[in-house]
Amino acid sequence: MKTLTTLLAFLLPVSVFAAQNNFKLTSSDISEGQHMANTHEFNGFGCTGKNISPQLSWSKGPKGTVAYAIMAYDPDAPTGSGWWHWQIVNIPASITMLAAGAGNIDKNLAPKAATQIFNDYGIKGFGGACPPKGHGVHRYQFTVYALSKKLELPNNASGALTGYMVKSNSLASSTIEALYKRD
Repeated sequence: MKTLTTLLAFLLPVSVFAAQNNFKLTSSDISEGQHMANTHEFNGFGCTGKNISPQLSWSKGPKGTVAYAIMAYDPDAPTGSGWWHWQIVNIPASITMLAAGAGNIDKNLAPKAATQIFNDYGIKGFGGACPPKGHGVHRYQFTVYALSKKLELPNNASGALTGYMVKSNSLASSTIEALYKRD
């Protein structure tokens, strides 16, 4: 019995790890370690981009996935706490792709059941890259999370509260870290 218990204790983390490794975020618009196009730059705050969220696809989440969340974050923003560019939660588990521009709430491209959170620009939906001129290369971490439950958040949830709730209920995640720079 002790051998079986030891074997199960070893295999359980391996199976959770395998499920997380199979959960993969991809995009036809952004790539790991590559610079994003101007189409993903914010239009405002001195930036002149098209403010289009990238196309994102992910594989089916691990067993127990009830919903998905996507967060886009710049850890290099000179704020002391980074910058939330996009948070969309409660994407139904049956959805595994968002079209380019889904972060624009006026276009209605995101799933109706999903909720887009206010970003650090103070608007709901996607707010593109806009690092200060001459500040060097910034990293933009687009992460999809498989959630164990649908999140209940207040209408004015902050990026920090949303991030906490997403990470507290995450079964697995996958990230693409794209780059952007303004000279």
